Amino acid sequence: MSDKELVLLSTLEDIVFSIELILNRFKTIKSSDDFLEEDGLEKLDSISMRLIAIGEGFKKIDRLTNNALLPNYPTIDWKSVKGVRDILSHHYFQIDAETIFEICNNHLEELLSVTKKIISDIKGSIKNG
Repeated sequence: MSDKELVLLSTLEDIVFSIELILNRFKTIKSSDDFLEEDGLEKLDSISMRLIAIGEGFKKIDRLTNNALLPNYPTIDWKSVKGVRDILSHHYFQIDAETIFEICNNHLEELLSVTKKIISDIKGSIKNG
């Protein structure tokens, strides 16, 4: 396995870890208003930081693969996944609890599934290559 493949797989596994952590933290959040409670605000902050890490991870994957890998998985809006990182990083004081709720509630399960599929595909390619 090449160094590039190792870094790629490591980055994808870090992303899986972050998504699973977010989903675990999100379990008790039933509406965007829950983020405005005392414990909810901590969850909003920690989830937002993990979303930044996920977006940064996918940007790194694009750099490692010359933008060739992610387009093979078109069910995910990769531009938005990476864009969330930019919004959260550069406009942190404007975080919208409703948007974070919508991302967690409607998009993370599919992102987790597709990310695991990418890992599986890469491992299969290495094994057969």
